Amino acid sequence: MKDIFKVGDKKTFKVTVSPADTASFEAVEVHPVYATFALGRDAEWACRLFVLEMKEADEEGIGTMLNIEHVSPALVGSQVCFEATVDSINQNEIICTFQAKVGDRVIAKGMQGQKIIKKARLEALFSSHA
Repeated sequence: MKDIFKVGDKKTFKVTVSPADTASFEAVEVHPVYATFALGRDAEWACRLFVLEMKEADEEGIGTMLNIEHVSPALVGSQVCFEATVDSINQNEIICTFQAKVGDRVIAKGMQGQKIIKKARLEALFSSHA
């Protein structure tokens, strides 16, 4: 694992809310807005941007936790800007806080964690649960 980031480093990621990102369950739309589960997927990606640069060729990142406080809606067609910030790096685990905004309006904030692990170790772990 490359030691290239420090606490306070930031990454940004932008996404436009699509109809596939709305709150729908069992093919029934509940609300025509950015679903919390889609927001979580994109928040994890924003934080993973650090991992992509940190991991070696024989390593991979795996999520360890995700906490989301969804505070405001984002309509289909809205551009959401995620800002992920390194909160801590402890051995092979990176914890990031994130904030998601539409313009100046915060729509969500939270925290996400990932560990960087050897691919062979992950494969063995997954195989043991098959």
